[in-house]
Amino acid sequence: MGRLFGTDGVRGVANADLTAELALGLSVAAAHVLAEAGTFEGHRPVAVVGRDPRASGEFLEAAVVAGLASAGVDVLRVGVLPTPAVAYLTGSLGADLGVMLSASHNPMPDNGIKFFARGGHKLADELENRIEQTYRAHSSGEPWERPTGAGVGRVTVYDEGFDNYVAHLVGVLPNRLDGLKIVIDGAHGAASRVSPEAFARAGADVITIGTDPDGLNINDGCGSTHLQLLRAAVIEHGADLGVAHDGDADRCLAVDREGNEVDGDQILAVLALGMREAGTLRKNTVVATVMSNLGFKLAMEREGIDLVQTGVGDRYVLEEMKAHGLALGGEQSGHVIVLDHATTGDGTLTGLMLGARVAATGRPLADLVRVMERLPQILINVPDVDKSRVTTSAELTAAVTEAERELGATGRVLLRPSGTEPLVRVMVEAADIEQARSVAERLADAVKSALG
Repeated sequence: MGRLFGTDGVRGVANADLTAELALGLSVAAAHVLAEAGTFEGHRPVAVVGRDPRASGEFLEAAVVAGLASAGVDVLRVGVLPTPAVAYLTGSLGADLGVMLSASHNPMPDNGIKFFARGGHKLADELENRIEQTYRAHSSGEPWERPTGAGVGRVTVYDEGFDNYVAHLVGVLPNRLDGLKIVIDGAHGAASRVSPEAFARAGADVITIGTDPDGLNINDGCGSTHLQLLRAAVIEHGADLGVAHDGDADRCLAVDREGNEVDGDQILAVLALGMREAGTLRKNTVVATVMSNLGFKLAMEREGIDLVQTGVGDRYVLEEMKAHGLALGGEQSGHVIVLDHATTGDGTLTGLMLGARVAATGRPLADLVRVMERLPQILINVPDVDKSRVTTSAELTAAVTEAERELGATGRVLLRPSGTEPLVRVMVEAADIEQARSVAERLADAVKSALG
């Protein structure tokens, strides 16, 4: 069995990889590890548990709740809410632990478990490792210490979580959205109620699609991974913009009134300028990953905003922000973190802040995103190669050097080994799409030759 915890919790096909037994065992292990770490010292422990609408979330939630309560943890069940809502409520309610059941943008048969520490922050890698080790030790026969009588955890349905979270979102906006018509695609996921309610309370005229989850239709041809329905709805209704979430609503992509996609880089650029204007862009710096479009980097340079780039993954963005006290960061995929108001990527908050910027400036979204020109980007996956030699192959280094010389200052090359598959990702950006494609194909051939 490989490592259970990935970069975003434990994921797999529900009832095949991610079983009720595994969910229960990990929850018990988490309770014991946190108790040993002193997290529960001096008080009765409390956990917040939420989920997205997947059918499998029903039995997995029951397993998690049973595991925690059996280990002496009181549980607040908040029901179907976004991942960032569970993180927020974990912090605002002073809970010791948060648990979210979701597989984000993955297809419906998948599910996952993500743990949050006190304050709503991602659980430290060291604690995840200890939880996994403890789970494995006890799953092979070592008995648990179990509380009895009044020591067992109590389970409470916490319906107030919905209103508390929505009120938080609306309360942190710099201005209202009155006068804007906005289409929201909830991906039939965790934001299906939250996002329309928050936008409406903020003053927007809201039209919804993808907000009728039935447990089976999450991410099915809708949401941030399938923007075609949102484009059509925005144009049909003459809306000012559209906002699309993924299954657990920790990300947001948008379309302008003509139906053009606005990705995470463009959203970051718009929000960075707005926050600098408001004096909330701490240290005049924004954090993004190495996969951000070169056009974003050039735009930040032109606007005099410093850019820090990290490895791919919102966890690395968040680590950099926390380490240096920065306020804004994100990914091209739409994970945007506004650290003053959220401890993780929050798709509803991102969409609200984007709408607030449109309302405050009186400028269409298409005009605001002109702050950056998205350069053509070609991505080629080269499978079945020795990805461990990407940085040591002299042949490949020479090919990359030649490509960079050809592209000059208006292009970029990135070779990245996949974290989960035996392949290398070749990414090339250039001012001209044909040049980008030509260079990318040449580099892909070089990868096959050098590492195949």
